[in-house]
Amino acid sequence: MTTIAIGCDHAGFELKEQLKAALIAWGHTVTDYGVHGTEPSDYPDQSFAVGRAVAAGDSERGLLVCGTGIGSQIAANKIPGIRACVCHDCYSARVARSHNDSNVLCLGARVVGGELAKEVLRVWLSEPFSGKERHVRRLAKIAALERERGA
Repeated sequence: MTTIAIGCDHAGFELKEQLKAALIAWGHTVTDYGVHGTEPSDYPDQSFAVGRAVAAGDSERGLLVCGTGIGSQIAANKIPGIRACVCHDCYSARVARSHNDSNVLCLGARVVGGELAKEVLRVWLSEPFSGKERHVRRLAKIAALERERGA
């Protein structure tokens, strides 16, 4: 199974806990970078922690939950090597993996319910990267820009 770094802000806490339980039930290894309650918090803190864990290879994939998923996606994508995506449907989750080799999934707790979030997560985890030349070429261009910027 997969090692997964997870994190959230206060808005995503309840959904993160539901998804954490599902991941463990599915047999994945989970490292929780917080938050651990509903006290106000700042999504960049957990987004950076999860992104760094994935980029360093400490976890194979990452999961972030905030109000919309958008803030977490923006923050996580500042970490070189991270390809974070917001997905609130199964098609987007499938394509994020097969075309973009996404390594961090971001979900919005104020956008998607628990059951759909579990299904999106399940699809995202099970879909392999296609490895097709056009997708590899596009990802190489992104990696080249990260290197060019000294990332």
